Amino acid sequence: MNTKKFFIVSEDIIPDVFIKVIEAKNLINANLVSSITEAVNKVGLSRSTYYKYCDHVFLLENGALGNKSTINLILKHESGVLSKILDTISEHNGNILTITQNPPENGVANVSIHFEISKLNSSYNTLLDSIKKLDGVEQLTLLSLE
Repeated sequence: MNTKKFFIVSEDIIPDVFIKVIEAKNLINANLVSSITEAVNKVGLSRSTYYKYCDHVFLLENGALGNKSTINLILKHESGVLSKILDTISEHNGNILTITQNPPENGVANVSIHFEISKLNSSYNTLLDSIKKLDGVEQLTLLSLE
């Protein structure tokens, strides 16, 4: 049996052509253009390249995520940092399942948060971006999507 493997890859390391395919698909799906030709011209992509990748490149969205996620964070050892993260997840309608925190070393703490994402009121990427922008968040790594 030949099953396809799928990968989750950060936007900052994939070729620009994949980003342009996603942009063209978004223009088409939002009815902002009247044809595929118009969409590919707007994003600077050839039609042949669009057709080559359009059925193989997808943006990670809520429907594709599943129900749960685990993120790992490196946080400054400052009062209220973890609380702001938990509030942010809650504001996006995520539900915390478990939190694991190591004792701080050298002014930072390693924290893993496992939470439900099936009822998010925003995109998963928006939630992660909101967390990354919080004061005291040094690093955020996606560990798993279930």
